[in-house]
Amino acid sequence: MGSRAHRVSLGDTWSQRVHPDIESERRRQAFDVERLTNLLDRGAQNTALRREVESLFRSDPAFNHIHSHFMTQSERYEAAVRKTFLMHKMARRLGWPEDGLEFAYASRALSEDVSFGVHSVATKAIESLGSEEQIAKWVPLCKTYQIITTYAQTEMGHGTYLQGLETEATYDAATQEFVIHSPTRTATKWWPGDLGESATHALVMAQLICSGARQGMHAFMVPIRSLQDHTPLPGITAGNIGPKMGLESIDNGFLRLDHVRVPRENMLNRFAQVLPDGTYVRLGTAQSNYLPMVVTRVDILSRAVLPGLQKACVIATRYSVVRRQSRLRPSDPEAKILDYQTQQQKILLPLAMSYAFHFHVVSISEFFRRAYDAIRSKDVSLLPELHALTTGTKAMMADFCTHGVELCRRACGGHGYSKLSGLPSLLTQVVASCTYEGENTVLYLQVARFLVKSYHQAWEAAGPVSQKPLPPSVAYLAQVHPAKCPAQSTANFLCPELYTMAWAHMAARLTEGSVRHLQMLIQSGADRHEAWNQTSVLLLQAAKAHCYYLTVKSFKEALEKLDNEPAIQQVLKRLCDLFALHGILTDSGNFLYDGFLSGPQVDMVRTAYLDLLPLIRKDAVLLTDAFDFTDQCLNSALGCYDGNVYERLFQWAQMSPSNNSQEKPAYEKYIRPLIQSRGSKL
Repeated sequence: MGSRAHRVSLGDTWSQRVHPDIESERRRQAFDVERLTNLLDRGAQNTALRREVESLFRSDPAFNHIHSHFMTQSERYEAAVRKTFLMHKMARRLGWPEDGLEFAYASRALSEDVSFGVHSVATKAIESLGSEEQIAKWVPLCKTYQIITTYAQTEMGHGTYLQGLETEATYDAATQEFVIHSPTRTATKWWPGDLGESATHALVMAQLICSGARQGMHAFMVPIRSLQDHTPLPGITAGNIGPKMGLESIDNGFLRLDHVRVPRENMLNRFAQVLPDGTYVRLGTAQSNYLPMVVTRVDILSRAVLPGLQKACVIATRYSVVRRQSRLRPSDPEAKILDYQTQQQKILLPLAMSYAFHFHVVSISEFFRRAYDAIRSKDVSLLPELHALTTGTKAMMADFCTHGVELCRRACGGHGYSKLSGLPSLLTQVVASCTYEGENTVLYLQVARFLVKSYHQAWEAAGPVSQKPLPPSVAYLAQVHPAKCPAQSTANFLCPELYTMAWAHMAARLTEGSVRHLQMLIQSGADRHEAWNQTSVLLLQAAKAHCYYLTVKSFKEALEKLDNEPAIQQVLKRLCDLFALHGILTDSGNFLYDGFLSGPQVDMVRTAYLDLLPLIRKDAVLLTDAFDFTDQCLNSALGCYDGNVYERLFQWAQMSPSNNSQEKPAYEKYIRPLIQSRGSKL
């Protein structure tokens, strides 16, 4: 455990020892925690580098963010900008490579409580959509912070439906400029991060109009604030959208453009360009302009959504072995609340999700790296599958991680409602992902379109007739699945091959049912678009089952690569089993509907599921330790490595400004007159 000693806070007598209840959990190691951390980091060298970066921030008081719990929105924003400024100053001094892991590890160490995240999104969008010349011009300016760029896509009136964006970019051949304009109130760009107070430029997504025709959505680099004094440039109205549910350190903003002119070269033109005379030339497919959203979603999964769930699991698990409440037997001392089966179900399911999603994101990231360069080289053959994978996974993970964080928050009782637990901030951070970069229901329905198209490709007649192989993620649609589950015992349901097959059956059946319902409506005379709308609830179910199947499949395949790590393989397999079986129990109606499962088999699933809980519970603290979050990163009074929950909670509460102020205006103005108004009888 020596490599984790830095997780223990120092400075107080109580913080120089580890709470005995959490220490006892770490004594019974059934697997090598350090080795699991290395696997999660994808290499021991990455673990070492990450800890080296974390040590830089842990020892510097300028990066302490305990006080952020007590800050206003304006103070949180300023603190985030200050930490970002100091971080980049440190990076220059240490010579961090621009594309190295150091920046990602630094952001993790600071709980992503830094600024200019959307600036990074915009930079990657330029790399995705810009020509080599444009990349050479704009990207160095972004990476050295000579300019700060926001990605201005979402409007007040439109978000996920990009074809409905109202902002216009009209080409003026006489001056060889684009005139960028917000023609309506609802065309106001609304929500982009870094726009409210920070950005000097905006990568504006707008409807291109040239040669008298609309050419669809394209990206334009638009200066919005002076590089001398940061005032808005002519034609620009920009500001902050005001208080939000969370994400207080991000300056989400609005932008209106009044006939703002930019040079022809400011339209990113890797996949399309406008010639000087206004002729429009397409160099790729229209879908190529969606590449930045794919890139962004991959980043969101690994850096925003998943870490939020992992941290919540760490906090709730550590608290649940320190918190004692009631007795299992009248003669026993009060029990650790993690010893209760109901508490295990609350916490161990999110833990299983954390690992399942980790391995699924790794799988998608590997596919993304293979596909990205090909797409930029105008080979878009992998784009439909990549789009379906990233949209579906983003929707699923945002939904499930939000649910998981809330389970963990509630599992911590009243203290989970305190901001000092760190859980409310995690919840508002993760719940935001259910909407940004695509509202989840809309994203699921985009996956459904891919499923319907793939199903038709696989089954155009009485059997599979496709001459072209299906993409790997939907290959199961062309396979014949057993009509009934062959399991005969509880133990059979702990076989990954069996439950992966069960999920493939479910996803394929729901897809087939959706397609048949769609066809029935069309054959009955319904308009194709109305038929789609009237089938959308069924399509949603199919897309969700497909995404669950892919996650189970990714976890199963990750386990198969761990044959030389039997102890780790065993403990992770239990999490895979739990994740897969919980989904079957939750959706048991659909598994029972066509007779694939019988009632007794569902009972077997439930028995197997409940039997897993005490087995995983024994390793729960170690499994969360393996995420290797520092106390600074967690910023939680309940989740620190040493387990000294109550001492830290009391100490942090003393930092509240109201406890340190001599002025009590509410007392002077209202409470004293109230209690003294009729004279005290005491």
